[in-house]
Amino acid sequence: MSRFFPYATDMKLAPFWLPFGVWPGKDGVTLTDDGKFVAKFGLLHIDTPVENITDAHITRGYRWWTAAGARRSLADDGLTLGTNANAGVCVHFANPVRSVLKPSGHSALTVTVADLDGLVAALPTGS
Repeated sequence: MSRFFPYATDMKLAPFWLPFGVWPGKDGVTLTDDGKFVAKFGLLHIDTPVENITDAHITRGYRWWTAAGARRSLADDGLTLGTNANAGVCVHFANPVRSVLKPSGHSALTVTVADLDGLVAALPTGS
């Protein structure tokens, strides 16, 4: 059965994620019945087989200006789909996952879902 993990949204940061078409409660991460990891952030979609995931861990305490919206990392080739500055799950991939922001792919993706522990536990690296 598919599992859906909606984003935890901070309405104070809505001006940074609303332009992407994000809808609270409708967008988030889905683990599909056929073994895919799908992150929907309004108009942006990232998907990969769950088997491509090598690690997932919770990260916390972001600066609001680096956490909100969709952005590429300045430190590496990661991508953030952020709706709050509190916490998210950083998911690492064996093979880079493509996006419209970087067609050559991202080796990691941070998603600010509401159920951090649930998403980490549901992934193959979760415990």
